[in-house]
Amino acid sequence: METDNIAKMGITEYAQLELGDIVYVEMPEIENSYDSGQACAVVESVNTATDIHAPVMGKVVEINEEFVDSPELLNKAPYAGGWICKIELQDKTAIDSLMNASHYDYYIST
Repeated sequence: METDNIAKMGITEYAQLELGDIVYVEMPEIENSYDSGQACAVVESVNTATDIHAPVMGKVVEINEEFVDSPELLNKAPYAGGWICKIELQDKTAIDSLMNASHYDYYIST
């Protein structure tokens, strides 16, 4: 969360490792609204392309312009400069239903 109702969205370290070298990111449109689970972006690697789904319902308010020239940022820094977009949450309590980092680590290890 960046503010009370704005969240950064990206992919996890695990996801970028599974994808391999990322070569292109199709960004969502600013001002577009997405339902939770709806595809809103595409990440392409040398191996595959995969849809990125909105984790919560909300409206895209900013995209990471650095991906135009440097999609490999997702490989280098998925938790820092490698965010895809910022979403204004329709319901800020929706974030409570998502896994935190320790739950996600357990999920991928089982």
